Amino acid sequence: MNTVDFDKLFKNINQLKVGVIGDIMLDTYWWGKVDRISPEAPVPVVAVTKREQRIGGAGNVALNIVGLGASVSVISVLGDDDDGKLLTGLLEDNKIGTKYLAPSAARITTNKIRIISRNQHMMRLDAEITKMLSAEDERLLLNGFKKYLAEAKPDIVILEDYNKGVLTETAITSIIALCRENNVLTAVDPKRKNFFAYRYADIFKPNLHEAKEGLNIIGDEVSQTSLSKIHEALHAQLHHNISFITLSEKGVYYREGNNEQLISTHIRSIADVSGAGDTVIAVASLVYAASKDVQLMAEMANIAGGLVCEEVGTVAINKEKFLAECKFLLAAP
Repeated sequence: MNTVDFDKLFKNINQLKVGVIGDIMLDTYWWGKVDRISPEAPVPVVAVTKREQRIGGAGNVALNIVGLGASVSVISVLGDDDDGKLLTGLLEDNKIGTKYLAPSAARITTNKIRIISRNQHMMRLDAEITKMLSAEDERLLLNGFKKYLAEAKPDIVILEDYNKGVLTETAITSIIALCRENNVLTAVDPKRKNFFAYRYADIFKPNLHEAKEGLNIIGDEVSQTSLSKIHEALHAQLHHNISFITLSEKGVYYREGNNEQLISTHIRSIADVSGAGDTVIAVASLVYAASKDVQLMAEMANIAGGLVCEEVGTVAINKEKFLAECKFLLAAP
């Protein structure tokens, strides 16, 4: 990797326009303390002291993007309900475009409620619908995306799949085809359902478990040789440009053509891994769109994923801290 002018890179990132399409949701946190066990059942009683609602799912990817200075809009179908209105307001408060959101009376807005005491998750409650979009809602999604593509002329589109049903196989293939026709980069954060529908994407970013599950691979080996074989098996079906595989505490791996590398993680004090994947795909997409440098993309996304794991709950990357870390860890010797 050549010497990088990170200040210039971040200025280039500020000029980017990004679309995030997929499953958006609310992350609700109930914070409290536990002093006793319930007399009604052998469960702890959490005395709630604070409630907080944050942007989650694909919305958290958008939150990371706007936090790093780029322009972003979310394209999705959400419930025509109070949670949907609250989530839309949160997105707008954080300067995330909501013009292309489509409320649907046939769905509810996903809300993940986490109950936390002393920085430990006690329980999570999920209110959601995970069935695939109806044909009518699928048309709403694609019409919104076509309008976004024509009006915003984005540099890159991120498909963020949480298996909540927004990214149907038809939607996936149509979105990628439209982006290819318009010379717009695509980055994918897939899940097991529709894993191999993301053909011809530019960046395909599963974690190692997802990649092995999708390919029906059994084994614990993590080496450049084993990861190269995973890339080749993925590429045979997806015909994508870049494999970018996250390896949890072991770091990340990328391959573009014959160029590949396994990059070790930086030692961190891990508090919570929630939302780390959102940060990784956001940073990888922005850096690649701004630089076309796949090694720089992987190095910076690896740093970003570790940084957000030091925080409790789903949080976006801190731009100033991230920039300082990149200068410190990736400066030429």
